[in-house]
Order: sequence, then structure tokens, then C-alpha cells
Amino acid sequence: MTHDVDVLIVGAGFGGLCAALRLQQDGRSFLVLEKGEEIGGTWRDNRYPGAACDVQSHLYSLSFEPHAGWTRRYAGHREIQAYLLELVERRHLRRHLRLRTAATAARWTGDGWEVHTSTGERLTARAVVLASGPLHVPHVPALPGLDRFTGPVMHSARWDPAVQLAGKDVVSIGTGASAIQYVPEVAKVARRTTVLQRTPAWVIPRDDRPYSDLARAAFARLPGLRLLHRASLYLRNEVRVLGLRNPPLAARVEGMLRDHIQAQVHDPAVAAALTPTYRLGCKRALLSNDWYPTFNRPDVHLVTAAIDHVEADAVVTADGARHPADVILLGTGFVVDPRQYMAGFHIEGADGRTLAEAWRALPSAWRGTLVPGFPNLFLLLGPNTGLGHNSVLLMIEAQVDWVLRALRHADRADRRAVDISPAALARYNEALQADLRGTVWASGCQSWYLSEDGQNYSLWPRSTWAFMRMMRSVGEVELV
Repeated sequence: MTHDVDVLIVGAGFGGLCAALRLQQDGRSFLVLEKGEEIGGTWRDNRYPGAACDVQSHLYSLSFEPHAGWTRRYAGHREIQAYLLELVERRHLRRHLRLRTAATAARWTGDGWEVHTSTGERLTARAVVLASGPLHVPHVPALPGLDRFTGPVMHSARWDPAVQLAGKDVVSIGTGASAIQYVPEVAKVARRTTVLQRTPAWVIPRDDRPYSDLARAAFARLPGLRLLHRASLYLRNEVRVLGLRNPPLAARVEGMLRDHIQAQVHDPAVAAALTPTYRLGCKRALLSNDWYPTFNRPDVHLVTAAIDHVEADAVVTADGARHPADVILLGTGFVVDPRQYMAGFHIEGADGRTLAEAWRALPSAWRGTLVPGFPNLFLLLGPNTGLGHNSVLLMIEAQVDWVLRALRHADRADRRAVDISPAALARYNEALQADLRGTVWASGCQSWYLSEDGQNYSLWPRSTWAFMRMMRSVGEVELV
């Protein structure tokens, strides 16, 4: 059967662009569908003040498309988006892009995939790469009365720069990765900033600094020096997995972090409220140098009481306190369960079963990449490929290289596709869940890493090196 393209990629963030570049190098035909008006994914959408990556710049870039000119150790969102846009233009990927086009349905035909789009097209491909990522559907809490609030309500991933915050009473809900970046910036201009916290986060000092002109020039002229720098950053991050796998090691660091909080926050009561009681790493650990000092400002107030309801011009907490608000900011994260954020994409496999049905009990995928009964449907950053210690781009690259390896394996055997058996997935998941026992993620806290029954379907429990080594082999796939 002749297909429109060999591989159809859904999503044009880091994952989709990595796949596109590797497919281009491999000489395969491909098309990238992107629901947004531009490429970039997370770095297109998250434009709030202070938005930056919590992985070092030289690690948060593709290993085969390095950038010597990063201006800071931790790049901001504009610089990361500029890097991705430059890649698209330099590698002539525009001709392979369909922007403002969402994939709405896909069906395995026996010869390949038939994909329907939001623009009414029907496309066919031998393989589909799902690179939509887990952080693109904002979570908006169902707060009583929120619809009656008369001022602007902004989620961090839907930031509107036209909304004026200067001189306003701002209420920020949530203290996760986005909030700890935008709150210090908002506090500089707002009249009053009220931060509503449900659970404090462990916030670690960020070793951020600018790269000098001399350093950038040296990285450009001496690739070996840049590679050595990248390797040193990688090793520094990778050693953190030891603490995640051994909670007693994490506990030793907590004492230093408690001392850090007490030194940074002047009010002992506020410092205590900002200090977590769960094991370091059980929830996502965050990086910031200005989060804690922000609470020393007289116009910044931390509130730990639960939200009761929202009024036209205020948020009211369960203790009866009324917190005036001209603007409400939502630092409430994303819908991270793929059964929910992929709800608008109907995917039907070889036996007529949908991906939603396959994942009814729990999202799972062999090596985070293949689901039984869905031949040549490849997931990037699928179940149990997230990281708590290093750059997820390492995982993406390993998965993309495996996809090419699997397609070549099928080519050599003159077969259409690769699939995986339910038994192979069961063995893989059993070993994976056994490896997650005893880690910090299983130490008792509630987090978005876990399902309602406490199973971790989000994170990879070992080193990135172990994952990359595993993905060098095709493994026990079946040819179709």
C-alpha cells in the first residue's frame, strides 16, 4: 500500500522536532501535525514572567544539534523557543509542518495508519509518532464561584501580557514549578500578592549564571570543550538518582534545605509553612534563588488555608478570610494523565480496541514506547519515561533512535510494522513497578506521578544511562 508519508508525527515540540530531524537524516518521508499556530510546545505556550528551564541549557538541547551560544546556564523560555525556531529554519522543516492542525482520530488499517485531522483531511502513514507531550493541557481547578470573578483569570500556560498587574491585588493559586518562577516577578509590580499554597515544595538553590562572551566563543570554536561541559552537567545531574532510589540519602539533604529556608525567610512562621514534611523528591523538586526571599516583602502574603469559594473580587478561604483580588493567577499545573489529555484523539488499534480502552486500568507502554495491539504507534515520553533528576531530552532521543531502529528491523524482514505482546508488556511493567518500590516516590506523599491506587505510571526509576542502554536493542518486538 502507498502511504502519504512513511511517518506521521503528532506534535511539534522537542519530541516531534527531534523525530522529524532524525527521520530527515534517515531519508524517510514524514509530516508533522501541530495544533498550535507555531512550533515549540511547552516553550511556545509558557510565556509568563520568569519562565525558564530547570535543566541546564547545554543539556536541554539536542545532542546532535548543539548550540554553543546559550547566554545563561539555565535558559529562559524566549531563548529556548528561539533555538527551536532556528532549528526548523536551518533544517528546512517548514515544508514538513502542518500548523493549526490537530490529529482527531487514527485507525490501524492492517497496512498502516489512517489519521483524520481537525481540518478535515484524511492522511495515511506507515507509522505514527505521538509526540504531544504530557504538559500541554492546563489544569484549571473547579473552584466554586470562579466563573463569577469579574477580573482576569490566567493560567500560567495561557499568559496574556496585555493584562496589567502593576498596582493590582493579585491572588496566585498553587506553588508548583511555574508559580515559583512567576510569583517573584509579579511581586515586583503588584500592589499586593497573595500566594495560596496547598502543599509546600522543596525548592533548591539554582546555580544560574551568565555565560561570558569568551565562554560562548570557546564553545563555538572548540566543540570538545562544549562536549566536556555538557558531560560534566550530565554527571552532576545523574548522581541525583541515587537519592531518589535511596530515601535515607535524600533525608540527609533535607536538613541542609531546612537550614536554607530558615536563613532565607525572616518570619519563622512563614518559613515553617514553606517547609515540606515529605521526603525530598517524592514530589517534584524545584529550583529557584528568589522564591524564598520573595516572602520577606511586606506586600507578599502566604496563605495555607484551603479555598472555600471565589467571589466577584476576592478569594475566600476555609478560615473565613477574604483575600481581595483584581487578578487571579493559576499556577495549578497540567492534566498529566494521558487518558485525559488525549481524550480528544480517538485511536483504534489492530483488533478494534481503542487506546482509551487499553489504558482503562492504568496507562502503560513497553519501554514507554509501544502498546500491544497498536502496531507502529510510537509514543514519546509515554508512561514511565519522565525523570526526577535529569533532562527528558535524553529519554526522547533514546526513544526516537529506537523507533528508527525498529523500522529498519521491519524493513530488513520485509514486514510492515512492529508490535509488542501483552505478555512482554506485563513482564516489563512487573519489573518496573518492583524497581519503583522503596524509592522516594513511594515514601508516602501524594503527587501527580501516582495513580489513585498509588501506582507510579509517570517516572523512570533508574539512571538515564540504563534507559539509553536498554533502547539500543530492538528487544522482543513482534513483526507484523
